[in-house]
Amino acid sequence: MRAWAAGLAVLAGLALPVALTTPAAAAQGGTFAYVANFDSDDVSVIDTATNTVTTTIPVGDGPIDAAVTPDGKRVYVTNFNAASTSVIDTATNTVIGTITVGTSPLAVAITPNGTLAYVTNVGSDNVSVIDTATNTVVDTITVGSAPRGVAVTPNGTLAYVTNAGSDNVSVIDTATNTVADTITVGDAPQGVAVTPNGAFAYVTNAGSDNVSVIDTATNTVADTITVGDAPQDVSITPDGTLAYVTNQNSNNVSVIDTASNTVIDTIAVGTSPLGVAVTPDGAFAYVANQNSNNVSVIDTASNTVIDTITVGTTPQRVATGSVPATSVATCPPGSPLTGGGFQLTGPPPNDLTSRPVDNSWEVSLTNQTGEDITFTPYAVCADITP
Repeated sequence: MRAWAAGLAVLAGLALPVALTTPAAAAQGGTFAYVANFDSDDVSVIDTATNTVTTTIPVGDGPIDAAVTPDGKRVYVTNFNAASTSVIDTATNTVIGTITVGTSPLAVAITPNGTLAYVTNVGSDNVSVIDTATNTVVDTITVGSAPRGVAVTPNGTLAYVTNAGSDNVSVIDTATNTVADTITVGDAPQGVAVTPNGAFAYVTNAGSDNVSVIDTATNTVADTITVGDAPQDVSITPDGTLAYVTNQNSNNVSVIDTASNTVIDTIAVGTSPLGVAVTPDGAFAYVANQNSNNVSVIDTASNTVIDTITVGTTPQRVATGSVPATSVATCPPGSPLTGGGFQLTGPPPNDLTSRPVDNSWEVSLTNQTGEDITFTPYAVCADITP
């Protein structure tokens, strides 16, 4: 029995690889925005390079929020009317699992290491904790009344949950999955986002038209910022300098300078904006406009709307993430995989994995630098010819 290598053609940048002598599978990488459309029961996938909807994925009844795993390989979508969470495989854009959670799930956040997803359940006043390795609920945490938003700190130790019915924020210790603190904020808190350095949590208060700034070291409100009418969601740029807040009733977005905690700009968007998400490179903010069935794309350098994208019916919230380009070198039928690897040239990628998958060798690469990276995956196959 001899071993031989089966390979793929060179993949430049994030272009699709081409099979040479063996069957192969490939997924196009890049940065995508995932929009939960409540009334059409689906998720619109936007390619941020072209601002076009590349596919639409059916999910459960009443999808309302989405979160992309840190490795970009999965998207978790809460289905408000179905009491469930759908798990999307970003390589195939298909639902690979459905998880039963609490009543009326709304928001979802994933820990930085990708191992846990926290889902707020508005109707049952608790948070479901999902183990992403098994896609099962491993814990349920009682919080305040009508929990809505959730955000995990960058070090993964705390999860902040906004309780719209009790006007406070529950602080969950993720090591024990218990509520470690409760912080009084404004009226009807909705969204929450933590700064990249973990120092502050920004909470939108829909009933008092302001944003509470929580000092995470003391879990006290350090500042309060007046924004537009009925603020809903908030997203912070990767460098931590700006926070974007959607104002549902004034049809605009407030831009907060986090150094001074002042509103430095107000941007008109679509009708009834709800969700907002900044891209991983910080260049754009995507805003889901509920009543105009579209997404506004904000250039964060100029704070202007540069594009408007039609999506599904009643878009709620949006998540962005970098999806890896994946190439697979496969051994012929009947020839077992005995090894594999890849050849890589160019700058180091943001993330690269190489592993055996059944009868193939899979290589996944995420690149946010914009520079060309070339990689050639190969599988070492046993020669079954006598």
